[in-house]
Amino acid sequence: MTIKLLLVGKTDLKDLQSLVKIYEQRLSHYVKFETEIIPDLKKTKHLTVELQKQKEGEQILKRLSSSDVVVLLDENGREFTSVKYAQWLQKQMNSGIKQLVFVIGGPYGFSEDVYKKSRQKVALSKMTFSHQMVRLFFTEQLYRAFSILNNQPYHHE
Repeated sequence: MTIKLLLVGKTDLKDLQSLVKIYEQRLSHYVKFETEIIPDLKKTKHLTVELQKQKEGEQILKRLSSSDVVVLLDENGREFTSVKYAQWLQKQMNSGIKQLVFVIGGPYGFSEDVYKKSRQKVALSKMTFSHQMVRLFFTEQLYRAFSILNNQPYHHE
């Protein structure tokens, strides 16, 4: 199985990029992991919030295949402990999924079409984080889940 992180907007903070890279490298020992960045929309000053979500949604949907299992990282999604998240991830892998795609939306969230395409929403927290921080938290939690599943000493109960 491949796990892909699809996100709107680049991470421009070098320190965050370095931290994310560490977890991406660690993940490579367990799973094929890819990141794809959708560039921020240009000239949004005159666009409504709904139009921005629609345009970002079109860019997201263009990058998904019909066989992808799509999970939105959304503050209103299902919350897990790290152990429960690892168990959920194991179930996804056992189901024969070829590609599991996690999506981080733009500043206003997702369009209705993206919500319809998704299978599930997962929350990293009830708090709202910048997409840059979500990328770091997500990659760290994904690495933590694989370390739990492989009985590595990274996670402590």
